[in-house]
Amino acid sequence: MNNPLRRASGAAAICLLMAMLAACSSSSVRQGDASSTVSTPRPAQDGAPAYFRDVSQIPDAVPTPHTGPYKASPYRVLGRNYNPMQDGRNYRETGLASWYGTKFHGQLTANGEPYDLYGMTAAHKTLPLPTYVRVTNVDNQRSIIVRVNDRGPFHSDRIIDLSYAGAVKLGFADTGTARVKVEGIDPVVWQQENNPGYLVRAQPQPQQQPVTSSAQPAAPAAGGLYLQVGAFSSGQAAEQLRTQLQGLVQAPVFVSPVQVDARTLHRVRLGPVDNHDQAQQLMETLRLANLGTPTLVSSN
Repeated sequence: MNNPLRRASGAAAICLLMAMLAACSSSSVRQGDASSTVSTPRPAQDGAPAYFRDVSQIPDAVPTPHTGPYKASPYRVLGRNYNPMQDGRNYRETGLASWYGTKFHGQLTANGEPYDLYGMTAAHKTLPLPTYVRVTNVDNQRSIIVRVNDRGPFHSDRIIDLSYAGAVKLGFADTGTARVKVEGIDPVVWQQENNPGYLVRAQPQPQQQPVTSSAQPAAPAAGGLYLQVGAFSSGQAAEQLRTQLQGLVQAPVFVSPVQVDARTLHRVRLGPVDNHDQAQQLMETLRLANLGTPTLVSSN
């Protein structure tokens, strides 16, 4: 015989269970104010994104000269000390690569940039941040260029952690690891070899003035197009910039003093250049090197 009280108590138990489940499902809501929103639960384990995206069209990282400070200070992780190298351009190593994905997507890397699992980036234990490297899958010879902006992997048998996109392009996202060759890149040399406008052709040396006792090169004869990169009241500051520019471009670079209101300005200029197109190429070279935007002038 059916008991109404038993049926009622059973229904109450079901309602109580449903309420408990609802409370558990809402545990990701941030408490504290009326504007609280539902936060996306963080994956308990790392992995690939749930939705498909074709990464074949994602371009490689472009090696760009870095003029600011590098992050290469000693640090300690999991009880082990690491002493990063100060220059990664000649780095060469072969070993295992792994990758990281959804668990870290959006979190800040060791270089302070948000990690993007679709970015062409990587993590390394001791390369200075940032560094550009070419990574080649030894088994299939696929190769990519990535920007190292994070620390890891902290597994003793692995030398580099690639982004998910990098692992897909190298063909080991499904297997998890692959044997790779990692080669450091000199961004200046890379730009010279891959960007026709980065390093201009050597210009004929202009006729020089008679040699004086000064170590500073004499200015070219008047005429033609020139780029003025800066003007300084300090001759030493002008000479420092001249030396920096001379190591970057093959066009003649010189310091041209001029009197302005009873004081001497030391103008840093380069040229002559043949035409406006060549001047634009030089301007782009200096921009990529973070040396400002020079002014085009018609005399030295």
